Amino acid sequence: MKIRRKILIGLTTAIMFSGMVLTPVSETSTVQAATSYSSLKNSINSIMTDSRMKAAASSVTIRKASNGEIVYQYYADKGITPASSLKILTASAALETLGENYRFSTDVLTNGTVKSGTLKGDMYLRGKGDPTLLKRDFDNFASTLANRGVKRVSGHLIGDDTWYDTQRLSPGISKEDESYYYAAQISALTLSPNADYDAGSVIVEAKPSVNGRVAKVTLTPATNIVRVINKSKTVPKGYKNTLKIEREYGTNKIIITGNAPLATAGKKEWIAVSNPTAYALDVFKKSLASKGITFSSTSKVLRGKVPENARVLLSKKSMTVKELMVPFLKLSNNTHAEVLAKEMGKVKYGVGSWNNGLKVMRDYAGSVGLDVNKCVFEDASGMSHANKIPSSQLSLLLHKVRSEPWYGSFLRGMPIAGGYDRFVGGTLRTRLKLAPAKNNVIAKTGSLDNVSALAGYAKTKDGEWLIFTIQTQNTKSSTVPVIDRMASAIANSKTTN
Repeated sequence: MKIRRKILIGLTTAIMFSGMVLTPVSETSTVQAATSYSSLKNSINSIMTDSRMKAAASSVTIRKASNGEIVYQYYADKGITPASSLKILTASAALETLGENYRFSTDVLTNGTVKSGTLKGDMYLRGKGDPTLLKRDFDNFASTLANRGVKRVSGHLIGDDTWYDTQRLSPGISKEDESYYYAAQISALTLSPNADYDAGSVIVEAKPSVNGRVAKVTLTPATNIVRVINKSKTVPKGYKNTLKIEREYGTNKIIITGNAPLATAGKKEWIAVSNPTAYALDVFKKSLASKGITFSSTSKVLRGKVPENARVLLSKKSMTVKELMVPFLKLSNNTHAEVLAKEMGKVKYGVGSWNNGLKVMRDYAGSVGLDVNKCVFEDASGMSHANKIPSSQLSLLLHKVRSEPWYGSFLRGMPIAGGYDRFVGGTLRTRLKLAPAKNNVIAKTGSLDNVSALAGYAKTKDGEWLIFTIQTQNTKSSTVPVIDRMASAIANSKTTN
């Protein structure tokens, strides 16, 4: 089971090789070690003696942001599972390949004509990957159609998701994770339940009702694509809340079990749906119905491809990739990462697949000087334990992006230590909340079972920016507190003696 939490979606990254040594070690002989950083190196070496680090495998690299010079390293060239810190590469490749102003599109089309309030023909909903599509967008589509006089559709409602291939899950997704938003299926036609933009998921909330009866369940947005099987029970105040909400593997059955004590908030889960395309079509049809647009008794809801003779009735553009960086990186949104990968593959190589998207990522990494032979990528979000990247390469990437024209957009997306607002602090909003780290550490977290990482930038006491990448894996207990101590030590250091 991957570590999951809705407010802070991905916490940290990677470790792999045991045998802790107290002096920085590297397999690379070309690294310079500036003597002026001796105090910082001593501080990091002291922190590395923590028993949690001794029990783990680690890779650590600290560089000067100004010129990339390495000032500290510990097994810097060992391949480590990056978890969500891999999104640093995904974001960089997307900004470079797609561009800051790139937008996804969603269209409503028809192969028929409107006469006397009836659209005589099929209605198509074509998705091109937008992970920020909301129910209100469908409501707007429906309102516009109704204002144009459409009252009835004689043909079928057809969803076109052929912009991407049909592989819905990346190889690293385990069976036990498929139920949850952070492992949602990837479709070119999908829907998000709210402005966190967890595409392909529905919010399921169970609250206590009347003692002895099942909990009250609500879905956001309302949809018939899932079937709720409610086995819960409302119990008196004081009982333990044991509510559990899961989707049955391979189905769209959502099973709710456990006790819902009175005077409690109940339970809320973001549940990934099976078949996001059908989910989007179902919600769109409900939006149409809410505006008085009906279908004939013979109409069906189908998946298909828009014919060449179809014309666009309505179109909606997403936010820009530049704007997407904020929810993507701040909240460590896995779906955004995988959509961006497929979109890069589609734009660069003509097919929206993981193979093509990951090739674009490798191409970009190599173009800026990373040694891609030291890296292994199985997905773009970091969910797979098979992903490997050394801290030396990830920190080098963080140095290289500083000279890119889109660096400002990249940096605005990164979590800021101690930033209370979710779209400022992101996955760091409950960490590093005190000086000197607060507001001075800007970094991407990463977290999987037995894997933690933090990679980004820290401003020292004398105003110099340092790049750091701290990765741990095979952890017996959480290394997050130790990683945070290191980040604080960097921010607390004076790099000129």
